[in-house]
Amino acid sequence: MKIAGLASNRGRNLRHIADAAPGGAELSVVLTNREQAPVLEAATERRIPTEVVEREEGESRESHERRIVDRLAGYDFDLVCLDGYMRVLTDEFLDAVPPTLNVHPSLLPAFPGMDAHEQVLDAGVRTTGCTVHVVTEEVDAGPIVTQEPVPVYEGDDAAALKERVLHDAEFTAYPRAVRWFAEDRVTVERDGDDAPVNVTVDGDEGGDFPERRFVSEERADTLRYGENPHQDAALYVDDGCEEASVVDAPQLNPGAKGMGYNNYNDADAALNLVKEFDEPAAAVIKHTNPAGCATSDTLADAYDRALRTDAKSAFGGIVALNRKCDADTADAVVDSFKEVVVAPGYTDSALDVLREKKNLRVLDVGPLGEGDERFSERFTEKPIVGGRLVQERDRQSPTAADLEVVTEREPTDEQLETMTFAWKTLKHVKSNGILFATGTETVGVGMGQVSRVDAVTLAAMKAEKDADGKSAEGAVMASDAFFPFPDAIEEAAEAGVEAVIQPGGSVNDEDVIAAADEHDMAMAFTGSRCFRHD
Repeated sequence: MKIAGLASNRGRNLRHIADAAPGGAELSVVLTNREQAPVLEAATERRIPTEVVEREEGESRESHERRIVDRLAGYDFDLVCLDGYMRVLTDEFLDAVPPTLNVHPSLLPAFPGMDAHEQVLDAGVRTTGCTVHVVTEEVDAGPIVTQEPVPVYEGDDAAALKERVLHDAEFTAYPRAVRWFAEDRVTVERDGDDAPVNVTVDGDEGGDFPERRFVSEERADTLRYGENPHQDAALYVDDGCEEASVVDAPQLNPGAKGMGYNNYNDADAALNLVKEFDEPAAAVIKHTNPAGCATSDTLADAYDRALRTDAKSAFGGIVALNRKCDADTADAVVDSFKEVVVAPGYTDSALDVLREKKNLRVLDVGPLGEGDERFSERFTEKPIVGGRLVQERDRQSPTAADLEVVTEREPTDEQLETMTFAWKTLKHVKSNGILFATGTETVGVGMGQVSRVDAVTLAAMKAEKDADGKSAEGAVMASDAFFPFPDAIEEAAEAGVEAVIQPGGSVNDEDVIAAADEHDMAMAFTGSRCFRHD
């Protein structure tokens, strides 16, 4: 799609559109009504043809615009984009050219005309933004194509507001509107000569993954630093979240340091893991990966089993519990150095114990809820440069009846129970992920490897070297994706693994199953993987 851009000054939106080329759109010409307009140099730098058509003294608007239309006639364009073009256009011009867009620095119909930012500040509103609309002869009254909001802060003046609206709103909304036109999604029509212009946008829909999203969050805290001391960081809170979380959890140890970026990240990972289980569960997290996890009849025993998976790596880690922390569990937690403990409440005697450790952050996230109530937030998000990835949370929780046994050997009932426990835990291990488990406790974890067989080797090594009173002998192995080759099965068999749960779906499944049969291992397929990449 080709654009004719009209500007009277710097044309920063036109420059941004030229650089971004939304939907493949490009400017075929930039025209100005001022001989010295800075937009001319900017266009020349981008090798965009330019035209200057100044209004002569005493010349009518209609005459001036006819000369503009004549000058534009030598260029191919499908859309006209105004950017600070300080003239009200006549119907004669608008009828002679393709649809014409303008961006106005407020959320129309509020604050039309000149000095929009001053109007916003005088009105005392807390949100402003910009509006991209189809131009009509009436000033700032054409039908709206899209809008983008930005906050108004205490202490803002017109200059600060102008820059924020430009960079955070106009640089987003104007390219969006152009892209929609380039994708042939915008219909501009008028039923009759005197009827208003109407605009419709195909596919501008809502739903779970809407066409447009507005995210409003409030800063809850400025953190000491980010992942590293040279990085600044802050915590923002979503007041609409109903799920138990670490974001607004009160810190019950007044003498401890405040939570840092890594503390929040790890504590969130730990809490999400223990929410998976109905039985008393404990997890120890290090760098968002489980160093150990277990369920048991009592919370203290679950914590002990989780810790003994890899007490060395658990040093300085995060503890998460899915029951109110009691004194026995608290005694075990403080027996070695931990950064944070997260639980849905604490007994008074547990708090007495935990508060003896002055640097231990103690977070109370409140009730976790029952069943699906524990997971009211349906989506997860990851910011990336230039955008944001949004996906559904991985809520899969296969039961023994959901598994497809593919080997000659059938898994025992105990192995099936271990398989389902291991799968719930593995969902929280960074990929490539391998997890060894016995009963309902972890034995060894191989996380974050670029080779699946290396992840098996790591899990076996951790089970052999770091697990206290545990062994890979007779364990169940869980893999977050299929095995591309039988080598990982060979490695697992050498470590003593007797059963495997994995997604299946490799072109080499038959060879992998044959390797399991050769070593008299039971293997079950889930039919779906559980990658976790962040």
